[in-house]
Amino acid sequence: MKNNFYNLKESFEIKDIDTGSRQVAVYLSKFDAIDSDMDVIKKGAFKKSLKERGIKSTSNRKIAFLRHHDWEKQIGKFVELNEDDYGLYAVGQLGRSTDGDDAFMDYQDGIIKEHSIGFQYIPDKIKFVKDETIKGGGYNEIKELILWEGSAVTFGSNEHTHVVEMKGQEKTEHIEKISKELNLCIRALTNGNGTDERLHELEMKIKYLNSQLILLATNDPVIEQSNETKSKDIIKPFDWNAVMQKMNK
Repeated sequence: MKNNFYNLKESFEIKDIDTGSRQVAVYLSKFDAIDSDMDVIKKGAFKKSLKERGIKSTSNRKIAFLRHHDWEKQIGKFVELNEDDYGLYAVGQLGRSTDGDDAFMDYQDGIIKEHSIGFQYIPDKIKFVKDETIKGGGYNEIKELILWEGSAVTFGSNEHTHVVEMKGQEKTEHIEKISKELNLCIRALTNGNGTDERLHELEMKIKYLNSQLILLATNDPVIEQSNETKSKDIIKPFDWNAVMQKMNK
């Protein structure tokens, strides 16, 4: 069983860098390949997200181009984002902010080599396909995802990995740090000040921080490797209804 929290999935392919236009072409996801989460993403999985929040949409919550999944570090914007037969193809235009300039230099120097997506699973769009030749007895066929962002990362391994490996005092301190940051973001969101873009960034950051707290509390990866999950092991997701009620008062 897959949860619908904020999840990450890595990709390793940079196709081209145009230093003149400050554009980078990458594949954010590959279709029909079993990844480390035993997932197989099918062509069409991003179709709805691209329609609703892609570059041609009228949404003010477009799929973001970030660094390390940090919603306060938007390094540019996607100028091309579509599915082809291979995967999810993207062309990112790097901005001229400090974060955009830093990312541009890191691309040039070969420091940024990999990318990752921030997304949510849709439970009824996942099918477990039995295959006794595969460890675990099969794989998860993903027909649709909710895509929030694509990030340039220094390391392509799942950024959640270091979280689940924490022990003892280090783990306690990290929980306290994330909790404080989460509370600050929640207060800022419930105040409702700022543009729709700012409030959306706060909402996405809260989802990301909440997913890290869940990992630390359960000490298990976000993605369950089996197709069954015991209910007692699941922590309830963040109560968005409570937040929205406060905002509407």
